[in-house]
Amino acid sequence: MKALKTIPALALLAIMLSSCSPTLSYFTQDLYDQYKWTEPELKRIQFYLSNSIVLRRELSGSKSEIVSGEIKLVDGRKVEEVVIPKGTPGIVLFLPKSDRFAVSFDAKSDDSYLVFGPNPKMSDRYVLLASEWKRRVGFVTYEGKKWKVDNNNAYASLMVDLKKVNKVSVESHKATGRTVN
Repeated sequence: MKALKTIPALALLAIMLSSCSPTLSYFTQDLYDQYKWTEPELKRIQFYLSNSIVLRRELSGSKSEIVSGEIKLVDGRKVEEVVIPKGTPGIVLFLPKSDRFAVSFDAKSDDSYLVFGPNPKMSDRYVLLASEWKRRVGFVTYEGKKWKVDNNNAYASLMVDLKKVNKVSVESHKATGRTVN
């Protein structure tokens, strides 16, 4: 009987906790078109990463400058790796095109960004864009250098907390002009 009384209490606690957590939704072209956000408004929206992204680049013997990753040995080669975990918050730095966002997940440098854009094959979600794909490997620019990503990274999408996104607005006033009395 005592266990039956705790079930409603646990259910109520779960509802209360879930109402405090963000309700993340995929950022899509439809959402972007619906709200018609300007670049300054987009810069005020908190984005999150749906899946982890792993960037890798091979280091040559004499030119090994480690910027933000860690060194690993892969098949006997030195490889620098940067991992951006799922759920990492990011911000829009600029729009290279009207439907492309340069999003930074690292506060240390404005060169630490990746480009996202709508993918029609994924319901127009804003996903990681590579400059090119060769077989199962994509090439992206991060911190001014070329990095490789595997094809699983192509599914990494931008997400937003819709409750907070709805609060992003700009108060606007149109000046009507003045005339001499």
